[in-house]
Amino acid sequence: MAAAAAAAAVGGPQPPQAEMPAPGLALDKAATAAHLKAALSRPDNRAGAEELQALLERVLSAERPLAAAADGEEAAAAGGGGGPGAAEEEALEWCKCLLAGGGGYDEFCAAVRAYDPAALCGLVWTANFVAYRCRTCGISPCMSLCAECFHQGDHTGHDFNMFRSQAGGACDCGDSNVMRESGYTNQRKKTTENSFVGRDHKAYRNCINNCMLPLMFCKRHQIKSSSNIPCVPKDLLMMSEFVLPRFIFCLIQYLREGYNEPAADVPSEKDLNKVLQLLEPQISFLEDLTKMGGAMRSVLTQVLTNQQSYKDLTSGLGENAYARKSHEKYLIALKSSGLTYPEDKLVYGIQEPSAGTSTLAVQGFAGATGTLGQLDSSDEEDQDGSQGLGKRKRVKLSSNTKDQSIMDVLKHKSFLEELLFWTIKYEFPQKMVTFLLNMLPDQEYKVAFTKTFVQHYAFIMKTLKKSHESDTMSNRIVHISVQLFSNEELARQVTEECQLLDIMVTVLLYMMESCLIKSELQDEENSLHVVVNCGEALLKNNTYWPLVSDFINILSHQSVAKRFLEDHGLLVTWMNFVSFFQGMNLNKRELNEHVEFESQTYYAAFAAELEACAQPMWGLLSHCKVRETQEYTRNVVRYCLEALQDWFDAINFVDEPAPNQVTFHLPLHRYYAMFLSKAVKCQELDLDSVLPDQEMLMKLMIHPLQIQASLAEIHSNMWVRNGLQIKGQAMTYVQSHFCNSMIDPDIYLLQVCASRLDPDYFISSVFERFKVVDLLTMASQHQNTVLDAEHERSMLEGALTFLVILLSLRLHLGMSDDEILRAEMVAQLCMNDRTHSSLIHHIPENPNPKSGIIPGSYSFESVLSAVADFKAPVFEPGGSMQQGMYTPKAEVWDHEFDPVMVILRTVYRRDVQSAMDRYTAFLKQSGKFPGNPWPPYKKRTPLHPSYKGLMRLLHCKTLHIVLFTLLYKILMDHQNLSEHVLCMVLYLIELGLENSAEEESDEEASVGGPERCHDSWFPGSNLVSNMRHFINYVRVRVPETAPEVKRDSPASTSSDSLGSLQNSGTAQVFSLVAERRKKFQEIINRNSSEANQVVRPKTSNKWSAPGSAPQLTTAILEIKESILSLLIKLHHKLSGKQNSYYPPWLDDIEILIQPDIPKYSHGDGITAVERILLKAALQSRMNKRIIEEICRKVTPPVPPKKITAAEKKTLDKEERRQKARERQQKLLAEFASRQKSFMETAMDVDSPESDIPMEITTAEPQVSEAVYDCVICGQSGPSSEDRPTGLVVLLQASSVLGQCRDNIEPKKLPITEEEQIYPWDTCAAVHDVRLSLLQRYFKDSSCLLAVSIGWEGGVYVQTCGHTLHIDCHKSYMESLRNDQVLQGFSVDKGEFTCPLCRQFANSVLPCYPGSNVENNLWQRPSNKSIQDLIKEVEELQGRPGAFPSETNLSKEMESVMKDIKNTTQKKYRDYSKTPGSPDNDFLFMYSVARTNLELELIHRGGNLCSGGASTAGKRSCLNQLFHVLALHMRLYSIDSEYNPWRKLTQLLEEMNSQLGNEEQQPEVPILYHDVTSLLLIQILMMPQPLRKDHFTCIVKVLFTLLYTQGLVALSVKCNEDDRSAWKHTGALKKNTCDAEKSYEVLLSFVIRELSKGKLYHEEGTQECATISPIAWSPESTEKYLQDFCLHFLRITSLLQHHLFGEDLPSCQEEEEFSVLSSCLGLLPTFYQTEHPFISASCLDWPVPAFDIISQWCFEINSFTERHAEQGKALLIQESRWKLPHLLQLPENYNTIFQYYHRKTCSVCTKVPKDPAVCLVCGTFVCLKGLCCKQQSYCECVLHSQNCGAGTGIFLLINASVIIIIRGHRFCLWGSVYLDAHGEEDRDLRRGKPLYICKERYKVLEQQWISHTFDHINKRWGPHYNGL
Repeated sequence: MAAAAAAAAVGGPQPPQAEMPAPGLALDKAATAAHLKAALSRPDNRAGAEELQALLERVLSAERPLAAAADGEEAAAAGGGGGPGAAEEEALEWCKCLLAGGGGYDEFCAAVRAYDPAALCGLVWTANFVAYRCRTCGISPCMSLCAECFHQGDHTGHDFNMFRSQAGGACDCGDSNVMRESGYTNQRKKTTENSFVGRDHKAYRNCINNCMLPLMFCKRHQIKSSSNIPCVPKDLLMMSEFVLPRFIFCLIQYLREGYNEPAADVPSEKDLNKVLQLLEPQISFLEDLTKMGGAMRSVLTQVLTNQQSYKDLTSGLGENAYARKSHEKYLIALKSSGLTYPEDKLVYGIQEPSAGTSTLAVQGFAGATGTLGQLDSSDEEDQDGSQGLGKRKRVKLSSNTKDQSIMDVLKHKSFLEELLFWTIKYEFPQKMVTFLLNMLPDQEYKVAFTKTFVQHYAFIMKTLKKSHESDTMSNRIVHISVQLFSNEELARQVTEECQLLDIMVTVLLYMMESCLIKSELQDEENSLHVVVNCGEALLKNNTYWPLVSDFINILSHQSVAKRFLEDHGLLVTWMNFVSFFQGMNLNKRELNEHVEFESQTYYAAFAAELEACAQPMWGLLSHCKVRETQEYTRNVVRYCLEALQDWFDAINFVDEPAPNQVTFHLPLHRYYAMFLSKAVKCQELDLDSVLPDQEMLMKLMIHPLQIQASLAEIHSNMWVRNGLQIKGQAMTYVQSHFCNSMIDPDIYLLQVCASRLDPDYFISSVFERFKVVDLLTMASQHQNTVLDAEHERSMLEGALTFLVILLSLRLHLGMSDDEILRAEMVAQLCMNDRTHSSLIHHIPENPNPKSGIIPGSYSFESVLSAVADFKAPVFEPGGSMQQGMYTPKAEVWDHEFDPVMVILRTVYRRDVQSAMDRYTAFLKQSGKFPGNPWPPYKKRTPLHPSYKGLMRLLHCKTLHIVLFTLLYKILMDHQNLSEHVLCMVLYLIELGLENSAEEESDEEASVGGPERCHDSWFPGSNLVSNMRHFINYVRVRVPETAPEVKRDSPASTSSDSLGSLQNSGTAQVFSLVAERRKKFQEIINRNSSEANQVVRPKTSNKWSAPGSAPQLTTAILEIKESILSLLIKLHHKLSGKQNSYYPPWLDDIEILIQPDIPKYSHGDGITAVERILLKAALQSRMNKRIIEEICRKVTPPVPPKKITAAEKKTLDKEERRQKARERQQKLLAEFASRQKSFMETAMDVDSPESDIPMEITTAEPQVSEAVYDCVICGQSGPSSEDRPTGLVVLLQASSVLGQCRDNIEPKKLPITEEEQIYPWDTCAAVHDVRLSLLQRYFKDSSCLLAVSIGWEGGVYVQTCGHTLHIDCHKSYMESLRNDQVLQGFSVDKGEFTCPLCRQFANSVLPCYPGSNVENNLWQRPSNKSIQDLIKEVEELQGRPGAFPSETNLSKEMESVMKDIKNTTQKKYRDYSKTPGSPDNDFLFMYSVARTNLELELIHRGGNLCSGGASTAGKRSCLNQLFHVLALHMRLYSIDSEYNPWRKLTQLLEEMNSQLGNEEQQPEVPILYHDVTSLLLIQILMMPQPLRKDHFTCIVKVLFTLLYTQGLVALSVKCNEDDRSAWKHTGALKKNTCDAEKSYEVLLSFVIRELSKGKLYHEEGTQECATISPIAWSPESTEKYLQDFCLHFLRITSLLQHHLFGEDLPSCQEEEEFSVLSSCLGLLPTFYQTEHPFISASCLDWPVPAFDIISQWCFEINSFTERHAEQGKALLIQESRWKLPHLLQLPENYNTIFQYYHRKTCSVCTKVPKDPAVCLVCGTFVCLKGLCCKQQSYCECVLHSQNCGAGTGIFLLINASVIIIIRGHRFCLWGSVYLDAHGEEDRDLRRGKPLYICKERYKVLEQQWISHTFDHINKRWGPHYNGL
């Protein structure tokens, strides 16, 4: 049978006959598969194999074109024929049957999995997957783990983080090449020993030695010993080996068939997606196979890499026409991709590389257009004719065809290779990528796949460049490559075998070649240099990123980087690649008009230099750390210098940079600088051996120096016409992510040049580049030919600051890594207190992850703890939250604050000021210096010997002339030079003194050389001796109008006692420019005999010497000063006193022995001058003597400066500005202090007894009427009927009360499936059940008087305490309506902010006009009996209430009542069975009063022990609210017949007849009534204002009812024995005199009465539920009764406090009952306090107690006759609700995240994109989820209405942030989870472990309970129901 079926199945080319009937199909498939398996198992299986091949050829035929399949899909949809994928599904079914060999497919899968030997996890994930990275365990920085492996491993104390994958990835658990193997602990050793007991000893040793059970791997992937896994049975996977090649070939045929090359060279995405969609089942099938484990992956590897089976199936040489056509399509696809099949060229690709040498050789710049031109046409996008010029410079590969094959030859020899080709062609479909990556745990496959990937690398680049979805494609490429290249062994193997480095560099070079343009730097016309065009999509979209990322990744492996650094050809090519970025994004200064379009290409330029140049550089540098690697550095430096020389030649650079141009991109300079630094610091190389000649050094320094000068120009607003983007470039250049690779190398290179060049030349160059040469004259006037006067001062500051940085900075000149880290950290902390993450962000990090110190490492944390103190997160008075901050320690300010480092690292100039302000504050606080200090001078780290030459700058005459000139100008007040200039001048002098030569030679003759003009100024070059040199006369060039012009020069120089040391000549005019030129000429002459041709013959007028201007004339100034004398005079000037300087050593000789005196460490300019003079005296005895002599002479006063009108105007302007600033500061300080005091009172932070702006309820007796201040018009007066005043109030619906539970412990947030929160034990649920039970058995109108509502959706009214006229308010609202400013509230909904305190509000509550004296009269006690008062109350309640006449006040009262009703939803105020019943309104109104009283009690902590006013009391406006409610409630009259007052105070005769009426529902028995509700009804039904004795009367009457309810509830809780005992005890005492005030007697009587009914009879099985476990002693009974009544007493006391203004007494918790009873007048005045307090003594029965109790019990008995169980349930009331709480959260946030981020939504059953959880009830919701939208409301908004009546508190799971919804607005509140450094991690970007901050959570809970979200949180926005 089976044989027949098989024969039928393979019976040649007649498919129709082979069709089988559908029912038997599955059976026949299984039978056929079993038959074939049996046939193939025989020794001679050829027949079986042929049979199987024939079957597969028929089943897996790809002849039906995919296009037809797609059409079939549409046809099927239209006409309902056989489905489109029917054939494909059939084929898959056949494959599954055949693989299983006739058995069940699921059983087959399970069997294969049992033989999985793989020790790797290998789980592949796509974008947005949450994974982990542990830096402690990872060898590669790319290592990542899936959540399951991470949590099953032990990472306690490790440096790990969670992250959301951007590109996708795979789990590395078990891969010892990527994860570090840790020690083998004894514990684990023991475990392993036990598992090997009784087994092979050798196997045990192998496991211990080879596997080392790594601590880091999870329990599942601790490396398995091969002995644990049995061998795979041969026949299990036999069928797979036969079937899978055919299946994969079928898939490839489909891919060939589906790909149609369109005309535009870009396949339409839609077509590709359609093909992939149809192939999804096949690819998914392959993916499922990979998940079967190692055994199946091994088979797949054999199939995918088997070259013979690929050749047999795909050659296209057979008779099958379809196969031939398929092969043709494949060749066409190759050709259209710019690739050729090797047979066409007789070249065999890169499969047989020659070992060792590189295949790349590079021609020089003059090379002809090489083979690079042969890219596909789409790459040849020549912009214009000038592009041809660039082509000449293009790098040319050697003509050897093998090199070209890298780019355009591809030969596929296996299924894997062609499969990858199509994967690339289809732009990396996710399913294919996942399948290819799922195979990686198989080592053989991994090697083969990596080689294949490298083989296709050039093709990947070409496809990426053409792709429209380059972002997605980039992510998918990196998803693959990071798995391959992170493994060092594999990277080394493919580097050796497949020329990986050659391929990568070539591909990068080709890629960048497509976007080159001619460089315009320097010589625009004749430049031969080409640079990348930053405007091209390739750079703008970072398309190059995946290839650069791979290159950086492989360079992180030492073995690969070593090959790179040894290969000269590769280095040459790489330097050529880097030169493409040299000078890119050139900026030209706009001099006339503002630039029209601000180009943003600078982002692309900075990113490109950092990623494509700097990061590979850091990767290479990380391998040049030891002496043995010197040769590598020499190689790089050599080729770098060659490339630089070529660059200078290409741009025709000689010695002058072109004016008004700057580029921030000099990667070749930076490569050179960083390798020099590494050579000296780590490799002990002699610096001079790697430096070029002087001429090259001069050229090298020019462009970095130009950048420094341009920075100063940009900050001086000289580039303002270029737009904001130029400032953006200046800021990015110094920004923390870039500075390490940009400004630091530039400054280091300048330091190297300065240390080797002539110092006079260097200093001259600096001032010339900064364009301030003309300013450096002794004359009072000058003309600057290159700079506007307004920019001169800031440019001079820039030049001096640059020199200070250049001479002070030691980052690359001798500081260790730890010292650098410390200096960086101190600089950042001095600018501002910083969070830990902000510090990590701001401290420059080596871009290469494998380099040196990384933030978060041990070094980082230890340095941080040494320099900073941690400030824990705090709360400000307004409620806003601070993060945990680090602040500098006092000793850091004292010794380590370095202004130079701060200036270098500030992106914003304001940060420098901030650092100085903080420094000033520290000095004042510590009492070290009271005034405004100058930046302190900090001693520097010793220079590395190689750079000692740098200090020659400080000892050159040019600098000394500049310093002398500037000191003189400052002293004489020329050009209004700033304090900053003086500060920098003194800093440079001090640096010079600190770094002076050991031996001072007093007489330094110029040895040899030509006479220079600066020789006439100073005799030598040592600053110490030059400081004392007196200059008598100076010849200057000045405008003819200048006051210095003299016609006759002095005959001789005068001399005095100091003359012996003076130069008798006249100092000459000194031209910095001329000096620099002369020096340059000398050097060139020395270097080259042909130099004369090099120097430009003409000099641009722009840079001419000042002497050449015709309007200038020469004058001779009499100076007669030395630097020392100028300093002493400056001291006098700064101190404002004559002869203020007195040499300190004259009084204390010790000062010369111990010069480091703390008093000189901190101070202002005076201190700095004193410190310098002391150092000068220390350095030289001669200086000491001269200082003394100068001080002895009486200094003539400094001549007053003649101020011109223009200067006066400027000075006045400055003065006015300064005064205005001071006034502003004063006002701001005053405002801040007022605001603070207001916040303390109004925001409930400080003393509760502090006054509020307007105390409404209390008033002094002498004031006849309450007076209110209107905060809008400012008028004061009483509220009147015509012009009422109102309180600014906020009305909000609240469900806080409903969340009270009877359990003290808050509920926990569920974090497992087993944990659930059920709402039936909440206060709201209990009250709902009670009301529905009452409505079921009793009359509806009666039920609505027996309870309160508002537990959910109750209206809470609060005020800020400010009042305004209602008409003023209306005008204010109108003005807000017309205001166009975007507000955080809706004026149309009546929302506004209080005009005075800006607190949020939405209504105005009218103040009832009333006389306070009259009010006091009502409070006086009367001596009437309780019976008289009861009658009065009844009469007053019976009078019908009428609404006052139509006045403004009555209208507003009506209006506010509408507002109150509209505040909450209809469902929360409509409880009647008949909708619209007036009973609803009645119930709602007294419940509003109840809600406000209950909430105030909660705000006071649930009791009144503290007494007095409270923060809640301040916000309360109950007095005014009562007036409004009473006014409206009096409009409803309760029929006297139904008024509960009668049942409470009278014995009713007709009781029996009333209850006997069966037809209608009875009224609610009085014992089922809620007593607090009755209190509010009784009081609000009384005319206002209420008399105090009436109030007390009502309270006394209600207390009797309450007490009786307590007795009844107690009797129900007791068991039968207790009841009998009570009954008997009480009966004995019934006839005593105070029987009515004895709870025993009353309880006995209640039990006797209720025993008449069925209440106690039907306990049965329910008894145990109601019985309390307490043994009822007299004490416990008394406590129960007090607890039962206490809540009522608290509410009543609060009400009394608000109505009558009486203070609440404070007391201990145990005496609260007695104190409140006394306060309410329940206790008789003669009550003796020494007896133990008995609650029954408060009873004052209006009628005989036993009669009224009997009457009340009769009602209960009547009801329990029929409904005993319900009757009992209604009697047990829970009056002891605990305070409401939010859910308790777990300690660690990860617990919440792991449970909720994958949890499915119960509504839509999907995993939400933005899951959230309600912190009030624990409900899981979809934030912004359209899936769960109902009636246009998204789920969070809907839940906030249902759970919190419009207030929702949600924790966003994926962001760790809390979001508050309040009505139609929302705000981000912040996070209650902080990391170990007290910081939030919003959106979990850092992924560090987060822990609950209990203080923050308490604040959140407090804001929820106190309803202050609206006031405290300021950033609200509308949510439009979309959350």
